Amino acid sequence: MADEIEWMRLTAEELRARAAEDALVIIPVASLEQHGPHMATGVDIILGTAVAEGAARRLGGPVVVTPCVWTGLAEHHMDFGGTVTLDYASFAGVLRGIVRSAARHGFRRMMLLNGHGGNAEAVAVAAGEFSIEFGIRVAAATYWHAVPEVIAPILERQAGLMHACEAETSLMLHLRPESVRTGRLAEAHGPHSTRVEGQPTGLALRRSFKAISPSGVIGDARVATAEKGERLLDAIATRMAELLGNPKLWA
Repeated sequence: MADEIEWMRLTAEELRARAAEDALVIIPVASLEQHGPHMATGVDIILGTAVAEGAARRLGGPVVVTPCVWTGLAEHHMDFGGTVTLDYASFAGVLRGIVRSAARHGFRRMMLLNGHGGNAEAVAVAAGEFSIEFGIRVAAATYWHAVPEVIAPILERQAGLMHACEAETSLMLHLRPESVRTGRLAEAHGPHSTRVEGQPTGLALRRSFKAISPSGVIGDARVATAEKGERLLDAIATRMAELLGNPKLWA
């Protein structure tokens, strides 16, 4: 099972061996939430897992990917329904339990690979706390924040990945087309920012997506294609593998 990367498909003995080899543990983190009129609620789970597994397969060397943490901080989507959210203490508690468990088994390098914008600040804070608490290396990143340079050139109407947008919809058309209601794509567009006029990127003030975008979409999914999605996944996973494979990151 040397090529197997999924934690849940490995035996306890095999996982102990991976820990002894100083394997990297990638923990996908996501959310269960509304994704406009045209996509199922599991988008972040599907995409976060695909990026994590794609990066792991490209990394080579000892690496394992845990099952996805499927719920996170999504209060800003609750007004649409179909969304599950936690508070920060509960969310951090779940992540802490996973990291602590892996650390007790001997794993010393972990990556919280986030696929939901509402979790971005929280996973960064949690990673710093866990690094100190458990005396190991714990990194965190939201994948489109980590590798924006490979995403933008593939898109037509957006500068980067947004929400239920050209990028996410393209990725879903590639990975799980049955979860995209193509008959509703004409409605799948909205503003290209969650910020009000004059609000810089460095000023955080989260508000309900329903007040910002009646469709629940940030960006424009109308030009999404499966071919773009395939290119996006390859580019994102390849670049994430390059970042995580940097030995200086874990020194």
